[in-house]
Amino acid sequence: MPEDAYYGPQTARAVDNFKVSNQRLPPSFIKAQAAIKMASTHANMEAGKLDSTKGNAIIRAASEVREGKFDDQFVLDAFQSGAGTSQNMNANEVIANRALEILGFEKGNYDIVHPNDHVNMSQSSNDTTHTAIHIAAVETINAELMPALAEMLIVLAEKSSEFMDIVKPGRTHLQDAVPVTLGQEFSGYAQMLELGIKGLEISLDGL
Repeated sequence: MPEDAYYGPQTARAVDNFKVSNQRLPPSFIKAQAAIKMASTHANMEAGKLDSTKGNAIIRAASEVREGKFDDQFVLDAFQSGAGTSQNMNANEVIANRALEILGFEKGNYDIVHPNDHVNMSQSSNDTTHTAIHIAAVETINAELMPALAEMLIVLAEKSSEFMDIVKPGRTHLQDAVPVTLGQEFSGYAQMLELGIKGLEISLDGL
């Protein structure tokens, strides 16, 4: 184990086991995992299963992961077997070790804060991995995709107006067809994009 590592032995073994693509999971997925750890810790404290000292340290550590402070500690290949068990353990170990630091203990002192018993309490990789995919999708769609599509829709609408007087032949079945304006064509693009945005909004409800 490297001395400066926040991940632990489970992650280190998985690095050796899954040398597949040299691709990493995106930061949006890691942030989503951290959100799950924070929410689960809140629930476990409210249920009386986890004391507030450990719980608050875990929440603070997970919030730092969510801010991207430990992105370099998520070292696993994106392609793993076991429904993401190794990736889930990577998150558990990083958060546990950072929580130990926050509490004034050495990393690896798992008698105090344990990756499985405390950070992963009441969870399974079979639920957290799929939930993280949903959270990452929602956050990325809202933060990145929707604003980009909205900007593109404005541009297409502007071009539709700008090109409305430019007449061109329509095309169908590899032949010239009824004339249309270039503006009408761009209006169609805009309408398709608008319908796509509405479809995404419906998908967000499901996610």
